[in-house]
Amino acid sequence: MVAVDRLPPFDVEAEESVIAALLVDEDAISRVESIVAPEDFYRDQNRWCYEAALELWSRNEPINQVTLAHTLARRGKLDEAGGLPFISRIVADLPTAIGVEHYAQIVRRDAMYRTMIGVGSQIVQTAYHGGPDLEGAITRAENLVMGLRTAQRTGDLLPLQHYLDEFWEKPAIDSVFAGTIGAVRSGFMDVDDLLGGFHRQDLIVLAARPSVGKSSLLLNFARNAAVGQSARVAIFTIEMSGESLAHRLLAAESGVDVTRLRLGQRTEVEERKLMHATEALHPLHIYIDESSIVTIPQLHAKLRRLRQQLGGLDLVLIDYLQLMHGTSRSRENRVQEVSEISRGLKVMARDLEVPIIAAAQLSRAPEMRQPHMPMLSDLRESGSIEQDADVVMFLYRDDIYITREEWELRNFDQPYPEGITKVIVAKHRNGPTGVVHLRFRNHLSRFEDLMVIEEQSA
Repeated sequence: MVAVDRLPPFDVEAEESVIAALLVDEDAISRVESIVAPEDFYRDQNRWCYEAALELWSRNEPINQVTLAHTLARRGKLDEAGGLPFISRIVADLPTAIGVEHYAQIVRRDAMYRTMIGVGSQIVQTAYHGGPDLEGAITRAENLVMGLRTAQRTGDLLPLQHYLDEFWEKPAIDSVFAGTIGAVRSGFMDVDDLLGGFHRQDLIVLAARPSVGKSSLLLNFARNAAVGQSARVAIFTIEMSGESLAHRLLAAESGVDVTRLRLGQRTEVEERKLMHATEALHPLHIYIDESSIVTIPQLHAKLRRLRQQLGGLDLVLIDYLQLMHGTSRSRENRVQEVSEISRGLKVMARDLEVPIIAAAQLSRAPEMRQPHMPMLSDLRESGSIEQDADVVMFLYRDDIYITREEWELRNFDQPYPEGITKVIVAKHRNGPTGVVHLRFRNHLSRFEDLMVIEEQSA
């Protein structure tokens, strides 16, 4: 049992040393403002003094015993704080103003420990009142712990040199240094040439109308990364079952028609092909979640667990974005809900330092115009998808909209473009846009390189 009569962690000397240093060193406030906040102080009088010092600093006024006392008096807190004798004493007791950052770190550390105690109490209450929803209770507990990590991070201005050094420390697309992966390759030559691979912290949206092949392309990305780079890949399928995804992966790997595979109509030759495909796929680090309802907090919690279990995570795939759920408050407004989801995915990509590729459904607008080529405005239900995404790719196939007979009447000198898929990079935050071509073999759920590239734009 945990003792209930123990005082929470705090260090009065460190708190008073921070306040005293602010009074004798005019530069001290600028060095500790990004480290410690008023609510980090345990003693009320120390918190009031720090708040008063921040107020003086914001007005570009000097911070000393006189101005601090005046500000406290104006706030009605001077007597409660101990008056001028308290302020004079802590200044007299301060051995040196050097090292104020050290004192501030102690104050911040103890504040985090107190927060941990509060989170622990909330988790205990969650366990007592969890009821039948164990998964929900675990998710709430994990979110509380994750909140500690978020609270621990404090932003600050960093010199350019920091980012230049970071650039050279990060592995490149083909790096295998220390077993880490830089950019994750798609496995398609022209796509990788255009994008430079899928970069960590990026949100990539792959959008298309139904039946064009976006789910199959996601699986191809997963397989290619896992095979080519030993990538650790998580797939969230909300629309299809995990069994269906496994069938598609087997069909693509073996060359056996996916329909025959599902129905069990296999010859001995096909059986051998499937066995070889299973041997190739079995050791891959691909993990599938087929939950029918997924929210951003649930997704985040599951990925954190998987990353901890595997010692890292390299690629996350979601099929598809509009089937996810936002918070209960946002469900009354679908546009607001999708905006919350897209923003949450982007924040998650940065927090987990992993590329997230989310399939998305397009509106019916492409079908209502000629040509039927998709545009950014066709992203269904929310313009924030375009805003939050680092890369937006569309899939387009002529054979979806025109039959072989119609094609041959109009284009007698060109072969029917069966399965020829345009991958349209309509947005690329950190590089060029353009169009590349892949061949889609629908009966195998497999995309292949096609040696055609259209012009690219900056």
